Amino acid sequence: TMPSIFSYQSAEVDWCESNFARSAVIAEYYNTDGTSLFSFLLLTPLNLLVLEGAGMGSLCHLMVPLLLAGVFSMYFHMTLSYVGQLLDELSILWTLAVAYSFWYPQAYFPKFIKTRRHFFWLTGITTVISTFMSFIKPTLNAYALNCIAFHLLYMTWKELKKCNDRRVHRMAAVMVMWWALAITSWISDRWLCWLWQAINFPYFHSFWHVLIAMSLLYCCPLVIYFDVSYEMPSFKPKLEYWPSDSWPVVVPYVTLEEPHKQC
Repeated sequence: TMPSIFSYQSAEVDWCESNFARSAVIAEYYNTDGTSLFSFLLLTPLNLLVLEGAGMGSLCHLMVPLLLAGVFSMYFHMTLSYVGQLLDELSILWTLAVAYSFWYPQAYFPKFIKTRRHFFWLTGITTVISTFMSFIKPTLNAYALNCIAFHLLYMTWKELKKCNDRRVHRMAAVMVMWWALAITSWISDRWLCWLWQAINFPYFHSFWHVLIAMSLLYCCPLVIYFDVSYEMPSFKPKLEYWPSDSWPVVVPYVTLEEPHKQC
């Protein structure tokens, strides 16, 4: 008989960590508890503070899909169910859709899109189509979602070419560093599982959770910085670090200063 889509281990994907090694009810203990809780309970509220600090309270509803992505990720790694897999992947797709809808620079809209409202419709239709396509071959979803990062990196590169602020370039470099470490961990867990299991260290997917969350912690203020430059040209955005610039790991945020000058 066909297994229930809610059943444990009914997903098409199984990560390298041994199942039920530390708990009788949690399939992947470290992927569920340590890493998802870290990004879900700590870094999402920090991103919320970044948004509020930059006067971007209207965009704080982005935190809702981010929180859902954390919850669904925990559910998926706890059960390895087919439903959990789809919810985990689709919540990331929906989070990206919200981010694109509000933050994608109007200067880069397709020529047939004239207003932000029209772009909302385009993003919405694309998201609905992508959602249905996700059911066709779920094993490919994660690869497709990761490929979106290359477009985001390309957009960042285009914006950096127009900006001479060393702090902006520094933050972009740190964001890319965390992302590179994250995607390396993800690929290693997926393709080199035999090696990590041989040395009894199959935890690279849990590293991915933490590292991609760190990358997002730098990505959000960077995107806000560019968004302010486009949408609030009378202000000059400035990147700051808490608690201090000298700390090796900091929480970046954006402040708004007097009238905008050339970046």
